[in-house]
Amino acid sequence: MHPLDILDTPAAVLDVARLQHNLAHMQQRISALGVALRPHIKTSKCLAVVQQQLALGAQGVTVSTLKEAQQCLAAGITDITYAVGIAPAKLPQVLALRRQGAQLTILTDNLASAQAIGSFCQVQGEAIPVLIEIDTDQHRSGVAPESGLLLDLGRALHASGCLAGVLTHAGASYQCNTPAALQAMAEQERAGCVRAAERLRAAGLPCPVVSVGSTPTALSATRLHGVTEVRAGVYAFMDLVMANVGVCSADDIALSVLATVIGHQAERGWALVDAGWMAMSRDRGTQSQACDYGYGQVCDADGRLLPGWVMSGANQEHGIVGFDAAKPGAGAAPADVVQALPVGTRLRILPNHACATAAQFAGYHALQRDGTLADWPRWNHW
Repeated sequence: MHPLDILDTPAAVLDVARLQHNLAHMQQRISALGVALRPHIKTSKCLAVVQQQLALGAQGVTVSTLKEAQQCLAAGITDITYAVGIAPAKLPQVLALRRQGAQLTILTDNLASAQAIGSFCQVQGEAIPVLIEIDTDQHRSGVAPESGLLLDLGRALHASGCLAGVLTHAGASYQCNTPAALQAMAEQERAGCVRAAERLRAAGLPCPVVSVGSTPTALSATRLHGVTEVRAGVYAFMDLVMANVGVCSADDIALSVLATVIGHQAERGWALVDAGWMAMSRDRGTQSQACDYGYGQVCDADGRLLPGWVMSGANQEHGIVGFDAAKPGAGAAPADVVQALPVGTRLRILPNHACATAAQFAGYHALQRDGTLADWPRWNHW
């Protein structure tokens, strides 16, 4: 009997050996570069994973929701950065967590929020440390390193005793796909954030924290001079987007969705499985990359790749698995999909975006090195 046969499908399966390899590799790399690793736990949202990261040497955690911060604090993890621009209405919740013992740092990139933070802290008689978000790649939010707004924000936050440093995320690294491009983006991220810190200091403002990070840049940086910490998240599980970027292989992807073949459209070469976009998520992150895997790449029940097989389409609870001879290593198409993937066949589907796929499930079935399973719950929602 296969160890996964006891699971109902769809199910989130976490390969612990791959997970532990990914965690150790990142920690060793960042430690060798001489800075701290503050993992972004939005990928796993799971205490069992976070505890392993901390045991390997991570210094604090990064969260994307205050619920993650609450759960970490309940487990005794206090050094927390909330790396989403703060909504002023959440400041009472932030203060409550700090008064319960969390060393919680927040983020902003605009004067309206900075002024709201200052007013709130003045009324409460307690400063909340704030990082200024820096835009180093024009990807999303943040203040340009050379912007006049940077110094205005720094002065406003310093006046309320809240200025703690700068933070950036080079999300544009996800569009890179060569080692040279990745190294250049990592240096652009580092240099931009360090430049912002230097400008604040030159203006007489404190800037103790210089925080950078994304999984692609963390795995590509060759120097981190001037940086105090690196944040990365999806490295724990890896996914097909990261494989296309070039920072992992499919054999490093720790998360998969277990699904069962429930029928066929033989004339179309389709096998239907009981995992649709409600299980895989609607994320089509590989669509704009060199190799498009549809909704996921197909493996057998042991996690071995089935070259050429992809989840080419998905409805809410149905996945369409087909063969694409153009995919790497595909070979010749099977003559009969019914014989190739009979009804009842268990498959594991590798995700495009591990964070989005993991969020579809209440927890993980952690497949241990000895073949046993453990249930690892996760913290969903906000």
